[in-house]
Amino acid sequence: MPRQGGAGHRRPHDHDAGGAPELLAAKAELRREVWAALRAAKATRFPGPEGRIPNFVGAEAAAERLRGLDAWRAAGTLKANPDSPQWPVRQRALEDGKLVFMAVPRLAEEEPFFLLDPERLAGSAREASSIKGASASARPVGLDRLRPVDLVVAGTVAAGLDGARLGKGGGFSDLEFAVASEAGLIGPETVVVTTVHEAQVLPAGEIPTTDHDVSLDLIVTPDRVIEIPRRERRPAAGIRWDELTDEKIEAIPLLARLHAARG
Repeated sequence: MPRQGGAGHRRPHDHDAGGAPELLAAKAELRREVWAALRAAKATRFPGPEGRIPNFVGAEAAAERLRGLDAWRAAGTLKANPDSPQWPVRQRALEDGKLVFMAVPRLAEEEPFFLLDPERLAGSAREASSIKGASASARPVGLDRLRPVDLVVAGTVAAGLDGARLGKGGGFSDLEFAVASEAGLIGPETVVVTTVHEAQVLPAGEIPTTDHDVSLDLIVTPDRVIEIPRRERRPAAGIRWDELTDEKIEAIPLLARLHAARG
């Protein structure tokens, strides 16, 4: 029977993920626990949390709290995920005059990023920063048209107090980070932030990670800001081809081109 929220009829996002089966199973179970915790906290919004980066009650308050941070004020260019809970973040970035690069969902297009320029919007910042509105206000661009990024906004299912991040299983956020890093657009000092509900914040050591998982520097909830101290510089990220399945490479035009160029 499909789970509540409508995700049961779709293939899970990690269906084409590479990696150890036991690690993938542990991550999948943790996602289910967090989605259930959000429901128990009555913190979910339509269409429900399961199978996605969950939209949550208080997303606007979290975005406002992020807006007050030095890392936000210092950033001129953001790379943001396209998911609903970070819509208020994208809106405020445009309102504050920041350039926003938003990934096309699942990186599925030949030009896999939307460029949102606050000086060239077809409607309001609220309208333009939605997935639907971006198609009217944004310019689709390839990797060669991106600019160096000051702040990365990542969508998250769960965030650990040690900076570990759990996504919805497709690996797209990590892939975006990897290809932008290889192009020199994201560096070891680039700040990575997420906005989540308190029910999505987990103790240190609870989220299993691999070497390619991007760690968080800041976790912002409607109630607080959690700064993750870096024990060391973030290592230079890159595409780990041996961890990608053929299905994943073929489904993403950018990856297919880069893979073909490797010979």
